[in-house]
Amino acid sequence: MDADSLAIEALLQPGDPAPFELLNRHGASPWLLTADHAGQAIPRALGDLGLPPGEIDRHIGWDIGIAGVARELATLLDAWTILQAYSRLVIDCNRPLESPTLIVASSDGTAVPANATLTAQARAARVREIFRPYHDAIVEALEQRRLAPRPTLLMTLHSFTPAMAGVARPWHCGVLYHRDARLAHALRDALMAEGDLLVGDNQPYAVSDTSDYAIPVHGEARGLPHVELEIRQDLIADADGQRQWALRLARLLPPLATRFATA
Repeated sequence: MDADSLAIEALLQPGDPAPFELLNRHGASPWLLTADHAGQAIPRALGDLGLPPGEIDRHIGWDIGIAGVARELATLLDAWTILQAYSRLVIDCNRPLESPTLIVASSDGTAVPANATLTAQARAARVREIFRPYHDAIVEALEQRRLAPRPTLLMTLHSFTPAMAGVARPWHCGVLYHRDARLAHALRDALMAEGDLLVGDNQPYAVSDTSDYAIPVHGEARGLPHVELEIRQDLIADADGQRQWALRLARLLPPLATRFATA
């Protein structure tokens, strides 16, 4: 294959963000934090995906506020943290590769024209240059910790819109899980004990093998204690809200680590 062909096939170009951001790679905490929808970047080669102005800033483009929470929490816990940089409208890094929602043609009523007639080659480029490097970074982190050995509890951080398809979502946060609810239920109980939170149990979403990637692959398949935490976006839309949620979690998570962390 010649250089011209390689250039045509490459998706990410000089100046594009790296697929993921690493924080506290050697942090002492047993918690490994990930955020599949932390960023809203679009590769330069894809322009604006054909989106109307402002749409990339909505919940369809990323998990609003969760990157700020993750960065604050990474510092407070001294936790190894991996943030995915690209918009979920480019590729959803919490979907199995065979999922029809891996790369969507529309989301919550908004068409994504650049995804409507995606070629197999273009789809493969997004998997190869964004999805794979991000998940490879998680695998590398888990393997390094396993070989050390170091105890690991996996927490995937997300946020959710206060209303979807006209239906209000009253929960302040939700804990998500699939086959193993032990850590999720322990975190649920700790959050409920705060006294000021309406906590969803597998709400507003539930984890499954067909709709999710991180928990089934990185948590369940490895037998690690794990939980997916969702926080309502209006509560973490600004720096103060992000800080307050990070402080709350930094207080609640260490006791859970004492109970669940094993090498």
